[in-house]
This record gives sequence, structure tokens and C-alpha cells, in this order.
Amino acid sequence: MASRTIGATVRAVKGRRFVPTKQALVLTQAAVKRVKELMTEHPEAVALKVGVKQRGCNGMSYTLDFATSKAKFDEEVLQDGVKVIIDSKAQMTLLGTEMDFVTDKLSSEFVFNNPNIKGTCGCGESFSL
Repeated sequence: MASRTIGATVRAVKGRRFVPTKQALVLTQAAVKRVKELMTEHPEAVALKVGVKQRGCNGMSYTLDFATSKAKFDEEVLQDGVKVIIDSKAQMTLLGTEMDFVTDKLSSEFVFNNPNIKGTCGCGESFSL
């Protein structure tokens, strides 16, 4: 199966207090709608998986992929009928984060509004904590 890249951007959110929730990640209604659309296009996948890897000028970057199973230490987020799996390596970087889906004239992408980020690169693809 050929893998398809899903675009994602990171935004540092200043002035927003961390509000503890039961879930590590909260999805906006736009993100829920887009995840549902993606899951209908890939029926073999059970969830969208969020990960993190070392990349970019600021150190880390979020990755999105389709998951066919959940690993032992992965976190599962269920919201409004969609399932998002958080890779065990990405869990601490996502606490208190809001996942949004933004469409403008030039792009359509998932955006992670993260209050824990200390810095981002100019393009918003990589971040540091």
C-alpha cells in the first residue's frame, strides 16, 4: 500500500492556559469532519495516527498517517465518532493541544494549536518545546 502524506502545521498559542481534559488532544468540528472524510477514503484504516519526528529547523515536526492497529502504549482519542491514535513518542508534546483543519486560498491542512510550544520555524512545520 502506497503511503499518502497528510499536511500539518504547528502554531504556538500564547496567553492560553492549559486546561486539563480527559483527552490529550481535542479536535475542532472542522478537524472531525476532515478525519471522517479521510477515513471513508481509506476503509482499511482504523484511525488517523499522530506522531512526532526529529525534523526541520526547530527540531520536531508532527506526522499524520493512517493506522491499521493500535500499539501497546499508544493513546486513543475518541471524539464525535472519529478515532485518533497518538503515538507513544508524541504524547507529551500534544498535551492540551487543539487539532484544527484550516482551508484557505492556497492550502488545506491540519493545524495543531499547542500552548506548550516555545518556538516554531517561519513556515510552521517544525517546533521546539
